[in-house]
Amino acid sequence: MRHSSVFFALPTSQAIPLNLVSKVEAESWLKTQGPSTQNSASEKNWTGKLGQALIVTTNGCTNSVAVGIGDAESRSRQRFGMVAEIFTLPARVFELTTLNKDFAEEFALGFALSKYRFDRYNRQSELKAELVCPIGLDINHIDAIISGEFLTRDLINIPSNEMGPDELEKAVQDLSENYKAQVDVTRGNALIEQNFPMIHAVGRASHRTPRLIDMKWGNKGPKITLVGKGVCFDTGGLNIKPNMSMGLMKKDMGGAALVLGLTKMIMASKMKVQLRVLIPAVENSIGGNAFRPQDILTSRKGLTVEVNNTDAEGRLVLADALAFADETATDLIICMATLTGAARVAVGPDITPYFTKDHGLSHLISKAGTIVDDPVWQLPLHAPYETMIEPGIANLDNAPRGGFAGAITAALFLNRFVTNTSKFVHFDCYGWQTKANPARPKGGIGQGTRALFEALPEILGL
Repeated sequence: MRHSSVFFALPTSQAIPLNLVSKVEAESWLKTQGPSTQNSASEKNWTGKLGQALIVTTNGCTNSVAVGIGDAESRSRQRFGMVAEIFTLPARVFELTTLNKDFAEEFALGFALSKYRFDRYNRQSELKAELVCPIGLDINHIDAIISGEFLTRDLINIPSNEMGPDELEKAVQDLSENYKAQVDVTRGNALIEQNFPMIHAVGRASHRTPRLIDMKWGNKGPKITLVGKGVCFDTGGLNIKPNMSMGLMKKDMGGAALVLGLTKMIMASKMKVQLRVLIPAVENSIGGNAFRPQDILTSRKGLTVEVNNTDAEGRLVLADALAFADETATDLIICMATLTGAARVAVGPDITPYFTKDHGLSHLISKAGTIVDDPVWQLPLHAPYETMIEPGIANLDNAPRGGFAGAITAALFLNRFVTNTSKFVHFDCYGWQTKANPARPKGGIGQGTRALFEALPEILGL
């Protein structure tokens, strides 16, 4: 019996065949087809270009579809390009005829991702067509990926007036209830009492109570801890951001959204791990009690930090959370954060840079990113730059002057708070699709999570 899926249709004898045809094969493939297919291809100048859909009808009824998959070069220039025209398909159930597992999996994943709609505030047109999950693919695995990705997109897309620390905590509670996880939350002044001073310092000026959310799931297998930046809105604090920089700050909790998406993938797939998720959830606001430039904060780890820019708050809240994660023996710590503009300058919005000292870990992440077409790129933890984050008056500087190597110095800063766990990786994510592309509408987007989900079994020896 087939697994029931909200993303795929059940097999049916009424399914319409859908052919994936490469550009080089298009001419020979058409010669094997009937006159109606050949005539339709001629009328529409269908040549098997990437994403080009050929709908063949008889007496007004669709009897087959061919979708072009282009060539290797066109596919390399457009992720999920083969689903570019699936919105032209009628409201019928389709079933792939291709035997190529790689193409079938990419098409199926792209098709399912294309079903995403953020219609919380305005009705959106829906994908009318349905697809039977191709034979040979793990429908449970794909469902886990899609459900996690959609959770990430939703959390980022919700504006900050409806996605503050309270709402982010509720999202974690909802997830925990669905998968029988345990959640503990440290809020407000309890952050001081429980030794999370920098989380408290960043969030105390807001009327929305700062907190550390701590979720645990699973009791067998390797231990993994995910740490996500949950700055639900970032004004920049007293070093206030200009308007152009503040416009997308609803996504500054994107790190939390990403780790929760990855968490859902792990839980939904029933991965045999002991999972912990830590999210420092705050709003970096302005008030009489806001932390100030040149303040010196003492972190949970005991390291002192000179605040040279209140807009570099993410690394402060993450530092306390990472130090906490590192106090308990774990096999792997993953940190995800919308942290620096420097990362976007370095690799653009489409590639997720990451930092780790573990070469084996880096190789597995990079390999997985290539396999699942979730582009990631390692940037160096360049040791000579350590002096840039050492101001002298304190152990660390949260925002070195000069503007050089901003993503690297931020990663070096975070690295100081993980000293016991050998496998540690930090992702500096953008979390936003700047324009609509196939399977990736404009708005919140997952980055690095599919690569990590693919890599985790090998990283952890599962």
